[in-house]
Amino acid sequence: QVQLVESGGGLVQAGGSLRLSCAASGNIFSNYHIGWFRQAPGWEREFVALISRSGGGSFYSASVKGRFTISRDNAKNAVYLQMNSLKPDDTAVYYCAASGEYYYTNTDAYVFWGQGTQVTVSS
Repeated sequence: QVQLVESGGGLVQAGGSLRLSCAASGNIFSNYHIGWFRQAPGWEREFVALISRSGGGSFYSASVKGRFTISRDNAKNAVYLQMNSLKPDDTAVYYCAASGEYYYTNTDAYVFWGQGTQVTVSS
């Protein structure tokens, strides 16, 4: 079992930045690849970014590539999502999730999920 808790969400104006954190506890955190997903009202949960166990590999959705950066600190059992140049379309609840499989962008591959943190971008 891995318990994940997101934080760092909030209200920001378009063009602004936020840094989300995902704190993990439980099983060995470094055994898992970590993904960030988001879900806006009325929409399905969508992939945002993922990072490998070691932090040496990452992948982004086309909609956030170049604006968001995912990183992790296994010594602190934490993953971060730096979000820059935010747009109103980025408004959603953001979730971090853990997977034993690398490079999967579908939600089915992720077995542990946090409760989410709200990000609201005003225009």
